Amino acid sequence: MMRIGFGWDLHTLVEGRKLVLGGVQIDAPFGESGHSDGDVLIHAIIDALFGAAHMGDIGTHFPPSDSVWKDIDSCILLEKAVEMIHDKQLQLINIDSTVVLQRPKLSAYIPRITDRLSELLMTDPENISVKAKTKEHVDATGEGRAIEAYAVVLLDNPDPALWV
Repeated sequence: MMRIGFGWDLHTLVEGRKLVLGGVQIDAPFGESGHSDGDVLIHAIIDALFGAAHMGDIGTHFPPSDSVWKDIDSCILLEKAVEMIHDKQLQLINIDSTVVLQRPKLSAYIPRITDRLSELLMTDPENISVKAKTKEHVDATGEGRAIEAYAVVLLDNPDPALWV
């Protein structure tokens, strides 16, 4: 039984923080604000995984009100999410994702981001699509004040006896 999940995240951009996407640091004079490291791509992927598994969202499992998650590397959150997905006997089929950021251009980083995500998700890089778009100078993201990420995940439970 296949299950699809959708995730989205948005963070404002601020000086004095690192810009991290998919576990890869991006050369920029600003970074994402947030309770954790603010990695919007990983956060969108986690929400998509939890959505497909009918497990709530990232805030359900890693609430910003809990100081244990303060400034945590989002790669750790993704590893924990993957463990939870595997505990439900679900396996990743593929991910399609898009990062929306006016600047800097991300095309040179996409291969590294894809490789890092494949490590964290324990899957072949061919199962992960990462795209980058701008907002053509429209709204907070287009004005360079925010960053967004969208992700769609397909999971499968290959054992019909475990379908819920």
